[in-house]
Amino acid sequence: METPTTVKYEVLEKQNAATSDAIINLYSSSSDFNGLAKVEGDAILARDQEDAEKLQVGIDYSKKRGVIDPNFVPEPYVEIDVLGKSPEHVCDTIIGFMAADTKTDDVGSVIVICGLSGTGKGTAVARLSERLSTTHQVVSWSNGNIFRSLTLLAATWCEQNLPNGTFDATQALTDQNLASFISMLTFDKFDGKFDTRIHGLGLDLLVSDIQNTILKQPKVSKNIPTVAEKTQGEVILFAANAIQIMSEGGVTILLEGREQTVNYVRTPMRFTLTLSDETLIGKRRAAQRLMAAALGGDLTHGSTEDEVKNVLDQELAKLLLEIDN
Repeated sequence: METPTTVKYEVLEKQNAATSDAIINLYSSSSDFNGLAKVEGDAILARDQEDAEKLQVGIDYSKKRGVIDPNFVPEPYVEIDVLGKSPEHVCDTIIGFMAADTKTDDVGSVIVICGLSGTGKGTAVARLSERLSTTHQVVSWSNGNIFRSLTLLAATWCEQNLPNGTFDATQALTDQNLASFISMLTFDKFDGKFDTRIHGLGLDLLVSDIQNTILKQPKVSKNIPTVAEKTQGEVILFAANAIQIMSEGGVTILLEGREQTVNYVRTPMRFTLTLSDETLIGKRRAAQRLMAAALGGDLTHGSTEDEVKNVLDQELAKLLLEIDN
């Protein structure tokens, strides 16, 4: 098949996997694009490794404190090599495993999806949610708001117990306080829907009501990394319990994350997305940056393919200058 030498504006504006593939094909023989892709890919892999090491520190700390079982063994993962596969193909594979599952109809499936950055986890989860929502009640679970809730409690404790109210991790994040903070979180149905309640230290809040307001305040956001390192175990167990409650209520849960954390959620539906050609990780990221930059310019629905190519070339040149500088 002949490699396309143009990208239509209609393809560019979709900003999806098809757009990335079109741009990668367009620049398949471009040393400039491949150079940008290598820089992007190396940066992604380095960040993934750094994040994994930081996360492991928190996991090991929780194991040492006896919060999580150091000998816990999860169900095996099914590897899906996404090379040459569309998001639909990946979803078809996962849905095929769901169809073969022997659970009862009144219990929701729990689907765990892991993989390096750039393998399409987010795209797969989003598309799975769309497809499954036609016949199932679906929830995409994230631990982020639980970490934010614990950070809010820790910051509130500091405000109430320290002379100047300034956040102090050493005093706030003792074993006794952490146990107290996690006991102030409850996952259940409130007003007919599943939610997390924060009840303690004078607070009585539902996460769904404050996730875009109070939980985004600076006193929460700037202290999340510190709290997360100390509370990985507590959040892992809280999430596992919440997911079990929803599953028993007939909800299908999509859980995207790193294996170190999602291992503790019991389910046979575990998938790791891989790319046998890891250079595509950088190429996808480079394509995403290019499409976003091009759409931020003067292109319109009336733009010709030559005009789209010219703008892409210009934006590629700018991105290369960023690297050089």
